[in-house]
Amino acid sequence: MTSTVTAPRLSLVETLASESASASDSERPLDLVHLSRYTLGNRSLETELLGLFRSQAGVYVARLQDAATDKEWKDAAHSLKGSARGLGAWTLGDIAEEAECLAGFDASGRANIVERLRAAIGKVNLFIDELMA
Repeated sequence: MTSTVTAPRLSLVETLASESASASDSERPLDLVHLSRYTLGNRSLETELLGLFRSQAGVYVARLQDAATDKEWKDAAHSLKGSARGLGAWTLGDIAEEAECLAGFDASGRANIVERLRAAIGKVNLFIDELMA
């Protein structure tokens, strides 16, 4: 009787580490070591969380744009901050924290930070797309 041993699936971190990545860890919009620790190296969970982020990030930005009260604004910014930091998207999380702390209704300040959030989300999403390809 012949038995075959199936190699365990590698986490995203292990997969990326096994390839020669051109960007240094500090240039990546996601901290993959953090993500791997957060998911205990479970590739399926990593993939699920990255997909959830991709679908939810735009929802949070839309909520920010539609926020009629400071509470709505802060709640949306807080949700985006938590989502970003859970994955290890530190830069995005920091910008979301800035948004969360933005006091009062300053239309130009809010518009500026929403554009910064969109740009940071775009970088994270592009990185996720490349990672999943």
